Amino acid sequence: MQHRDPLATDRAERKMKVLVVYCHPCTDSFNGAVRDTVLETLAERGHQVHLLDLHATGFDPVLRTQEWRGYHDKAANLQPVHEHAQELLWAEAVVFIYPTWWYGVPAMLKGWLERVLVPGFAFEMPTARRGPRPKLRHIRRVMAMTTCGATPLMSWIMGQPGRRTLLRGFRSVCHPLCRTKFLALYRMDSVSAAGRQAHLQRVRKAVAGLGRADAIAATVPG
Repeated sequence: MQHRDPLATDRAERKMKVLVVYCHPCTDSFNGAVRDTVLETLAERGHQVHLLDLHATGFDPVLRTQEWRGYHDKAANLQPVHEHAQELLWAEAVVFIYPTWWYGVPAMLKGWLERVLVPGFAFEMPTARRGPRPKLRHIRRVMAMTTCGATPLMSWIMGQPGRRTLLRGFRSVCHPLCRTKFLALYRMDSVSAAGRQAHLQRVRKAVAGLGRADAIAATVPG
């Protein structure tokens, strides 16, 4: 009779550098509970973790006139957001945690994407001979975890722009074999306490599998 090695899963798991991008104005929100569950699970699995709390750091999401005029200046366009760019250069996986507002990502998170993912850093602009080229190819896992007041059907009818922004848009600047995961709690305003706890268990399970060798190697577009 064969006995399963209880350490086999850990041996097959790659320890990763994980950047958690958290975007919610209230630290005690349910999104905050998702954040804590993600951080706890990553620590338990032995991953290296950096937390980037956009509201707590006072990130300015507005791409202002002077910054826009220098958008294509590869030598200078990262200067206003240098520390945020360094976090992305460090990461091998990125986990986004945010509420869905008007079917998309909050303005704070959208502004972060607009200001940090600039040409020359996150991608090369397309030319007459070739399309855009991703430059954050060291990122191989992207997860998006959100809460949504709408139903799954209504979100689908609206096209899920938030999911597309992250799991298609952000993923496009990552490794070509980058794997994605989307986890949403729908009907957020009426879900029961038991339903919220069940969702946190789904969050824990999803994060626990982040570093699996088969997951890293697979390709699942969002």
